[in-house]
Amino acid sequence: MKNSERPSGRPLDRIDRQILRTLQGDGRISNVDLARTVRLSPTPCLERVKRLEREGYIQGYQARLDPLKLRAGLMLLVELTLDRTRPEVFERFRESVLAIPEVMECYMVAGGFDYLLKLRVADMPEYQALLTEKLTAIQGVSQTHTYVVMEQIKDTARLPFLERG
Repeated sequence: MKNSERPSGRPLDRIDRQILRTLQGDGRISNVDLARTVRLSPTPCLERVKRLEREGYIQGYQARLDPLKLRAGLMLLVELTLDRTRPEVFERFRESVLAIPEVMECYMVAGGFDYLLKLRVADMPEYQALLTEKLTAIQGVSQTHTYVVMEQIKDTARLPFLERG
């Protein structure tokens, strides 16, 4: 689902929000335990979860992996500027970035540069190769600024409005 699309269906009620809040904390919770947590019987709870999935509120489930154990311990943030802001340049850049697995996140931004990328690699030589062989090799890339992340203070995918009650 794209950011501009809105889920259809009825508005979320208190139980829906409680289900979403619980699943944000533990996506592997059993339906029986989830039902107990939200004070429903298992069948109606499962029906609500299926509806929330169908309507796009729940987009998927995934495991969080330890990047250090998987040789991806170096995190970098890269500001990237394109030489022209034309639709075909943006599309070419988009297609190229989607094909680079080390790019964890990529955002088009307003301001002094065009994109902000979050990358994960094993070490600085691997990043140097990625920068020269892939990122700056993308047609239309004119400038990059790299920031090495020294300490990660917070990393969450939890949506804050669900955590407030």
